[in-house]
Amino acid sequence: MFYFLLPLVLGFACNLGSAFTAEFSRRWGKRCGSIVSTLLRNALGIPVWVIGFILAALTPSPTLFSSTIVTTLMGWLMITIGGIVILISLGTIRIRSVRPSIQDTLARNGIYAYVRHPIHTGTILEFIGLTFVTPTLTVSIACALGIAWVLVQTRFEEIDLLQRMPGYRDYMNLVPRFLPKFWNK
Repeated sequence: MFYFLLPLVLGFACNLGSAFTAEFSRRWGKRCGSIVSTLLRNALGIPVWVIGFILAALTPSPTLFSSTIVTTLMGWLMITIGGIVILISLGTIRIRSVRPSIQDTLARNGIYAYVRHPIHTGTILEFIGLTFVTPTLTVSIACALGIAWVLVQTRFEEIDLLQRMPGYRDYMNLVPRFLPKFWNK
């Protein structure tokens, strides 16, 4: 029943490789460090954890609550909003989102003026939404692990960004991690 956990956790572990761009670059040089980070996250991490989620959804599992039109619509709304937040974020940082490098510059514009990790915010929204759309035990476990992974990934990325980007500490003090504070802007 829980065979989906292997690709899920393995994918999350590989995805975490992007949070070690500075370390990989110190060990193997700028170009190789960037390539290793990119391959771990984009070629192994994301595709493998997506397979884990697909397997979780396909695994026969007890439902946690009865799905209604309201819960389903709420789930799809959260998935849609999360996807929009991710697309806006990717559009703002462009190539830096695909290939991390020690030469990256700090994004302080657009959505990044309000949230330090909008891609992670969108991903969390999508995981929560998925639990409403498919309220099974296996999907809920996968989503809970996904949210935990995002929190860990964010912490490790911030350690990496502090090493790679001058001014990131000041940015951390000004901009919240996941949820915007519009009243402060």
